[in-house]
Amino acid sequence: MAAVAFRHGRRLRRFLSQRVRNRSDAPDLVQEVYLRLLRAERHEEIRSPEAYLLTIATHLLREHTVRQTAMPPMVKIEELVTELHAAPADDPEARTDAQQRLLIVGQALRKLSPKAQAVLLLHRRDGFSLDEIGERLGVSRSMAKKYLTKALSLCRQRMDRAEPE
Repeated sequence: MAAVAFRHGRRLRRFLSQRVRNRSDAPDLVQEVYLRLLRAERHEEIRSPEAYLLTIATHLLREHTVRQTAMPPMVKIEELVTELHAAPADDPEARTDAQQRLLIVGQALRKLSPKAQAVLLLHRRDGFSLDEIGERLGVSRSMAKKYLTKALSLCRQRMDRAEPE
């Protein structure tokens, strides 16, 4: 398997990158191609691994396109951030602080890829598990976890920079 990835990985990545609308989806698709290859019985007997990989990739691209067109439209981050937290109206300092923090989080979210945004929102706002998120977005559980980690890390970095020393 490692030899196949080493020998044909660059071509596979280029093939997928050129065919997806959002290039940040390509690494997920590459990973899924390899997972499907591993699931194949007697994958070591495949005569033309490159052709087989590209066939898997082509089928995966079709599935990906169907999923992308079937996904609900993305929630406007600004609207969501406003709904996430309502500061008490009788405490202007708390309200200003909350607004400032929400602004920082909103800016951080806009820096994320659409999938990372979706994972963070589905996990924190909607309470979905990583398995449920992976299934819903068509990525593996570990990829959903990576998206969540990246999103939380970026938000934490932005919040840390904004806090006075």
